Amino acid sequence: MRILYINPNSTASMTDQIVGIARAALPDAEIVGWTNAEGPPAIEGPEDGAHAVIGLKKLLPEAKGIGADLIVIACFDDTGLEELRAAAHCPVIGIGQAAYVIGALAFGAFSVVTTLPVSVPVLEENIAQYGLAGACIAVRASGVPVLAVEEGSEPVRARLSEEIAEAGKEGARAVAMGCAGMSHLRADLFERTRVPLIDGVIASAHLARAIRATLN
Repeated sequence: MRILYINPNSTASMTDQIVGIARAALPDAEIVGWTNAEGPPAIEGPEDGAHAVIGLKKLLPEAKGIGADLIVIACFDDTGLEELRAAAHCPVIGIGQAAYVIGALAFGAFSVVTTLPVSVPVLEENIAQYGLAGACIAVRASGVPVLAVEEGSEPVRARLSEEIAEAGKEGARAVAMGCAGMSHLRADLFERTRVPLIDGVIASAHLARAIRATLN
């Protein structure tokens, strides 16, 4: 099985982190990672997302050429999901979508901790469109920019931990980490908060395998 992770932003180091995490989660699959060179350095809000879609769609013929069995949009905003799904030769899922599905199925009540406030309406709209609004307690903004999350400094980890802990106190049985750049921080953030954390990269890898097995 060949799973293609496409990072809608142009930050290649984030793509590398995502691919490493997906490969560790699903070592028996072939994981390929591409970076959208035409995208902004980070997806922060609807304008960045709209700008990224053009470059994403241009990658679809090459995705078919390499025989991708499934495409994963490696941005928690699920940037361009509907557009790519309509045009791609294979199933397309998003890491945000994958995290919400796991949160609803496994925990029933989950929250999301994301980056900047500008991303909150995007995520809330996605959750509603997926029919999972009833399972989501809240989408919480940490105020930390995407690229700062990826760097993962101690102040960033502390701030994310604060927001995750607050989500737990609010009643969330699990928290979806609302940025692909948070994936490599999962173990540390769990140790700090003891709140179950859902990583969309890991969730998408396992759901990709389930989808492929179901379709075969």
